[in-house]
Amino acid sequence: MSPTMSQASVAVFLQGLGALSEILAKAGQHAEARKIDPAVLVGARLYPDMFPVSRQVQIAADFAKGTVARLAGREPPKWTDDETTLDQLRERIARTIAYIREIPTAEIDAGATRDVTITMRGEPTTFAGPVYLFHFATPNFWFHVTTTYAILRHNGVEVGKRDFMGKF
Repeated sequence: MSPTMSQASVAVFLQGLGALSEILAKAGQHAEARKIDPAVLVGARLYPDMFPVSRQVQIAADFAKGTVARLAGREPPKWTDDETTLDQLRERIARTIAYIREIPTAEIDAGATRDVTITMRGEPTTFAGPVYLFHFATPNFWFHVTTTYAILRHNGVEVGKRDFMGKF
């Protein structure tokens, strides 16, 4: 039996967001133990033309909430991107998790037969629901989770594969 759209999205996003929140908590502990201003980690990036940790987390959260909303045929909520601390980023993740959990699975599962249209580079792009989930949204979500992990690991935060994987 194939997984439903809700099983393939909600569970994956909840696991990734939970892991991301714990990684940010470890970043805070790391900063405190080493007397580093946590803002340094929030603003850290791997290369000057890349987004910093704050934006990586915001985008990961946006992909999670936006994907589930669109699959359910809803307009995703728009949130300001004004988080400047690790705690605020963790609060955004918690708000995202709460939002994802409130959408009925039947609505998300209906995304298997629904088209999803998003704007990319100023142009509308339409995907079949499964293509949107598996080939666009999920890879983008994991890209930003992975990049956050990599930036923080590069900056000395002691995280490993178990931290990245999170709780199943």
